[in-house]
Amino acid sequence: YFSPDGHYDRPVDIAGTPLVFTGAMDYWPNVDAAVHFVTTIFPGIRQRIPDARAIIVGSNPAPAVKALARSGEVVVTGRVPDVRPYIAHASAVVAPIRVARGVQNKVLEGMAMAKPVIASPAAATGIEAEEGKELVIAESADSFAAATEVVALTPMGKTIGESARRRVIANYGWSAS
Repeated sequence: YFSPDGHYDRPVDIAGTPLVFTGAMDYWPNVDAAVHFVTTIFPGIRQRIPDARAIIVGSNPAPAVKALARSGEVVVTGRVPDVRPYIAHASAVVAPIRVARGVQNKVLEGMAMAKPVIASPAAATGIEAEEGKELVIAESADSFAAATEVVALTPMGKTIGESARRRVIANYGWSAS
């Protein structure tokens, strides 16, 4: 289902260098992650990538998430019929989760669609992937910004995304499960 081979129309709100974060936006860990990303991590990313855009995709955005929307920089979509077009047209998928329980499907979905995923250590917990080759793990705001610059603007991002796709198929696909 999460395949990079599908045809996905470009969502209207995707422009510049889109960085996509998905999830139920009324779930406290996602609300915390979105607020943390936009207020603490994203300014450093914008210094490195001036046309970067944070695209927060998910149902029922809490007031704190809605308040993050800024024209030209941060888009909060609310519920969308399908997250795949957003992931497909992203330069990278971000998972800045600070509180996590269990495997984060948002990370696996980005990896399955051959996108480079920059994840916090909490978001990467339980996911079998080679750090730096199949999944990028960043702990601080500076390391998150630096990693985003590399994967969004260099061929390394495509290489990581392709390796991530192979990992998901090998370890998390129906035949492996």
